[in-house]
Amino acid sequence: MTEQSSQPFRLPRFYMPYRARLNPHLDEARAHSTAWARGMGMLEGSGVWEESDLDAHDYGLLCAYTHPDCDSAALSLITDWYVWVFFFDDHFLDMYKRTNDREAGKHHLERLPLFMPMDLAAEVPEPCNPVEAGLIDLWRRTVPAMSAHWRRRFAESTAHLLNESMWELSNIDEGRVANPVEYIEMRRKVGGAPWSAGLVEYATAEVPAAVARSRPLRVLMETFSDSVHLRNDLFSYEREVRDEGELSNGVLVLETFFGCTTQEAAETVNDVLTSRLHQFEHTALTEVPALAAERGLTPDEIAAVAAYTAGLQDWQSGGHAWHLRSSRYMNKEAPPATAPLFGPGGPGAGTTDVVGLLRDLGAQRLRSYGHVPYEKVGPSRIPDLYMPFPLRLNPALSGARDRLLPWAHRTGILSEGVWDEDKLASCDLALCAAGIDPDGPPEALDLSTQWLAWGTYGDDYYPLVFGNRGDLAAARACTARLSACMPADDDDPAPPIPANAVERGLTDLWARTTATMTPDQKRTVRATVDVMTESWVWELANRVQNRVPDPVDYLEMRRATFGADLTMSLCRVGHGPAVPPEVYRTGPVRALENAAVDYACLLNDVFSYQKEIEYEGEIHNAILVVQRFFGIDYPKALVIVNDLMTQRMRQFEHIVAHEFPVLYEDLGLSAEARAVLDGYVDDLRNWTAGILNWHRGVDRYRPEYLARRAHGFVPDRIPAPPRGPFAGGEAVPVP
Repeated sequence: MTEQSSQPFRLPRFYMPYRARLNPHLDEARAHSTAWARGMGMLEGSGVWEESDLDAHDYGLLCAYTHPDCDSAALSLITDWYVWVFFFDDHFLDMYKRTNDREAGKHHLERLPLFMPMDLAAEVPEPCNPVEAGLIDLWRRTVPAMSAHWRRRFAESTAHLLNESMWELSNIDEGRVANPVEYIEMRRKVGGAPWSAGLVEYATAEVPAAVARSRPLRVLMETFSDSVHLRNDLFSYEREVRDEGELSNGVLVLETFFGCTTQEAAETVNDVLTSRLHQFEHTALTEVPALAAERGLTPDEIAAVAAYTAGLQDWQSGGHAWHLRSSRYMNKEAPPATAPLFGPGGPGAGTTDVVGLLRDLGAQRLRSYGHVPYEKVGPSRIPDLYMPFPLRLNPALSGARDRLLPWAHRTGILSEGVWDEDKLASCDLALCAAGIDPDGPPEALDLSTQWLAWGTYGDDYYPLVFGNRGDLAAARACTARLSACMPADDDDPAPPIPANAVERGLTDLWARTTATMTPDQKRTVRATVDVMTESWVWELANRVQNRVPDPVDYLEMRRATFGADLTMSLCRVGHGPAVPPEVYRTGPVRALENAAVDYACLLNDVFSYQKEIEYEGEIHNAILVVQRFFGIDYPKALVIVNDLMTQRMRQFEHIVAHEFPVLYEDLGLSAEARAVLDGYVDDLRNWTAGILNWHRGVDRYRPEYLARRAHGFVPDRIPAPPRGPFAGGEAVPVP
């Protein structure tokens, strides 16, 4: 009789396209890290580890696998960093998670940034525990070799790693399992892979500051992070969920969200992991070279980015190899990873799993490129959508409708062959603005309505003018011109003379919206518009390749194409100085905004499915993304998207009810600041309720209107593509 495994699930077959290599200085790193940990007080007497624990975990082996090419001194230093971060995690578990001692945990975390001064000459407190002692020692040994820009980024990722442990602690205390989108975002901070990416730079080459925060480099880091974390979740499920009562595990998150078995959830986690690795490869091979050419990187800078990218690949393969060997994880009966470029025994080795290789290399990846445009899918099915907030409409709605038409004529929106008055009326953008801003004066309502008209017109203009030609160069040129239409201070070059309706409309809206703003406020708003227009170029590139995006990349970029950052920045400008800027960067505020925006984005995808898929040949729609990823039909994908919408809205409610009161107390906010943030919550409630009402009320997505007007331009011509700014997917930037 075959003995039944005690493991909660069988480990899936992992996709691993890179060969693991071992650093020859492993033994030196092991010996050094043991002596260092003892010197910092992390071993005998710490109450957390004995030397036997450190030996069993074998962080020297982890670092030797993940940094195979660095010298002995660098490997020892990096190994010390990993000893420190894992000790921090276990120390925080024993001292604060197991006891649910939130106040003590908060005090512990608040002190740690003091041990990462930008200026090494600055005084720091006397360390009170091994975590503090280890951090200041490592900081002093590491940062002299790196630039100030790297120091800031690494300190930021370290602070996220530390501070977001409070999120995990709060979820354990409440017995709450995160939704999938929330989990991915928070896991990047808590899990530490962005922090690991900073150490990859230390071991290989520092990324040029000019591109460090660009989309391609950010995606490399985020796909690396997600892959590392999801792999760890699979190996650590038994220890974390069964032994420690941990709720922050991707397998548990999907098990809860889908209501499926643990085995099914594990297989889905592995599918997401594989998709993130595919996204890493796609970005490295397509977006990074384009970025280097666009930014004019020098040969040395290009070499640095290449070395960093290779370092992230080494970390992936080495981290996987370490998980298979460390006593810290569930790794019995793990199947061999399939590697497309080589078998386990070398090229052509008989042990290569050819069937698995072809499946992992081809099936999921090919689904992303296999969509047939203009398939008949309609009409769109609208499920019962969860909306807990009441709708209120601005009483100035009728006047805003009347005043929009002359503005559209004046800017040329109705004379370029894309829209006529009938198409403008089908959008009823004043209705959207009236729900979003039910209490604003007529002037503010007009401005909101016209922003909506500008974005929606561009949403139709851009794919027709640039998408039909696959003209990425013209799209990038137009993006640069649009940015130049938004001067922030006297030193900026004079804006170009508007050459078309999108430039004319933006020039007008910019002047009126920013008339009373400071230069810093203008730069902030301009940056959000730039994020939006650059995301439209990303959409166009996917359309040229007929590539349905990876689910995580799609949802995160959808916020940009939707104009979310622009929306939020314009709201904050009106809040005044009562709320310090750093409050808006806190986890609860960002999570609240993202939950609201994701609900609105997914809502739009539900209503616009037929319009985009059947009539426009679009690929940027969440329902289609889910269909292609899971290989399922429209009704099943719609259920998943609706469930995710509901979970994001319930997360919004949870943050307001549970996290904001704690945030107010933790930051000691004044009554005025609390009132402003409470008003911001109401703004977001109005925003989501108003957008839902707009979708239900307009002709733009109705099948009878689509059949009558979806194809073709108004005149019998295609407008020239001088500098139009938008690409597919609905864009709703609102102040």
